[in-house]
Amino acid sequence: MNTANRENISINEKIQEHKELIAALIAGLIIFLAWRMDKSGQLTAATIAYLTAFAIGGYAKAKEGIEDTIENKTLNVEILMILAAIGSAIIGYWVEGAILIFIFAVSGALETYAMNKSHKEISALMALQPEEAWLVRGGFEPINVPVTSLKVGDHILVKPGERIPADGAVFKGVSAVDEAAITGESMPVTKSEDSAVFAGTVNLNGVLTIKVSKTSSETLFQKIITLVQSAQSEKSPSQQFIERFEGVYVKGVLAAVALMMFLPHFLLGWDWTTTFYRAMVLLVVASPCALVAAIMPATLAAISNGARNGILFKGGLHLEHLSALHALAVDKTGTLTQGTPVVTDFIVRDEEKRMYTLAILAAIEAHSNHPLAHAITAFANEQQVEKLEAEIEDVPGFGIKALIQGQQFLVGKPDFVGYEDSQSFANCAAEQLASQGKTVIFLKDHEGIVALAAMQDVVREEAKQAIASLQQLGIDVMMLTGDNEKTAQAIAAQSGVTAYVAECLPETKVNYIKDYLTKYKTVGMVGDGINDAPALATATVGIAMGGGTDVALETADIVLMKNDLSKIAYAVKLSRKMQRIVKQNIIFSLSVIVLLIASNFFQVIDLPLGVLGHEGSTILVILNGLRMLKNE
Repeated sequence: MNTANRENISINEKIQEHKELIAALIAGLIIFLAWRMDKSGQLTAATIAYLTAFAIGGYAKAKEGIEDTIENKTLNVEILMILAAIGSAIIGYWVEGAILIFIFAVSGALETYAMNKSHKEISALMALQPEEAWLVRGGFEPINVPVTSLKVGDHILVKPGERIPADGAVFKGVSAVDEAAITGESMPVTKSEDSAVFAGTVNLNGVLTIKVSKTSSETLFQKIITLVQSAQSEKSPSQQFIERFEGVYVKGVLAAVALMMFLPHFLLGWDWTTTFYRAMVLLVVASPCALVAAIMPATLAAISNGARNGILFKGGLHLEHLSALHALAVDKTGTLTQGTPVVTDFIVRDEEKRMYTLAILAAIEAHSNHPLAHAITAFANEQQVEKLEAEIEDVPGFGIKALIQGQQFLVGKPDFVGYEDSQSFANCAAEQLASQGKTVIFLKDHEGIVALAAMQDVVREEAKQAIASLQQLGIDVMMLTGDNEKTAQAIAAQSGVTAYVAECLPETKVNYIKDYLTKYKTVGMVGDGINDAPALATATVGIAMGGGTDVALETADIVLMKNDLSKIAYAVKLSRKMQRIVKQNIIFSLSVIVLLIASNFFQVIDLPLGVLGHEGSTILVILNGLRMLKNE
């Protein structure tokens, strides 16, 4: 496609995007020309110009109103505006009717802009999805194929600066990857062999070969887009109420207008022209345009704001619930904690041989796939100890026997290495460490206990800050965990939660959530595993960590794309801000309507001012809602 064609397409897209505003401006220009012709005595030409302005400026809203009335079999504010403009023209107020159409068209264009603005984040996300990938097969040169043709198990090549086209794991290569599109975090993440990577993220500096783990329709990126699109189409209870109220209200306005066409003439002695004119003004000022626009723009903007910051709301309903949150139950593993144990204490018999002792323990544990063994080998790698060879014999349920450089060692529980020796080692350190909820293993040689290693699934630093932030917002945070009492108590003390419950089964978590609902009314649940899914479904608001299981992600109402609890506090603030803005909009729009109706009844406002007051309030309400696009 050549440059000229691309420019033409771009211009056409811009025209389509702003066609309502263009039509409104053209109508405004024609109205000005018609007014000049009217002043110069060209009445026929002026009338034709006014009719043209009516048609151009009012077409979009008239079409929308008529189609909506036919589809839903109920009247709406667009119908009121059409009737008001026609009524003004009938009694000879062409200028007022035309101004009404013009400002109504401008207001409609602004409302469309607000909706488009709130959808912008999703459109930008969709644009980040690569359409093609470099498929690698054997020793052949990579071939360019559509992303939709990729299958699980395929190998793809991603060069520096390119977007990763599919979810998978690094098969070969090391590179920094920008995952901002997924997590909302700007800091790149280093990816090496076996690291998980996601479609839509950017490979920054190295060449990566990736093994595809999901088809294009099942990627995490596609799930994000689907979740937010469905959220933006789902209406909150407040919005549903306003829309139901609109139908009843419009009928009430039409009934009031019908009465005002006759009663003031007989009861107050108004002439027929004044009576009909005031009825038309009432038709304009009593229309609930601002009230109807009070909620939806703010809700859509909040959902878009959340998506930009790695928080996916599955609908406006959950946003409303979040603003009233009083209690939050959190799972421990993978939510409050890292999800994997780390070595917190390493005590040796001979401090001078500390590094050698650690090398012995690491050489033995390197042969095991147990999470505790992984923690020890990771700790040893951090300390850069020397590599030793070991011959091992696994004793299931107790520990490991090993032979290193002709010397025999035992690694395992107290009963395996000698209970009395283990408990008296290092001034009974093991008992104190166990009381802190830590798991302790021992290394023994022919002389006795050589060392102990204490491990624990440690609390995330950001989790401590997040819990403090939530408590400042007036939200009690409770930890529900399947771990034993000692471990739960230790983690609760470290994290600062309000309360905790240990040894929870999935059904136990559900029962506690039900109890919390009785006490707090509105309760959230945060989890990441299959065992958390029932509790997520039971809570008022279920929140899943992005690194969790598909079951948790599907069950939850809100998804955090990064395992960062601080995002919950941000989401609560966002929700409460949205509720404040919605209340401001509703109070403001109702106040303006009451003021304009009263002013019309006392004949202190004419049609142009009524139009300006009515449509101006609508514009202000929409702009106020768009404030939700700004970050907290």
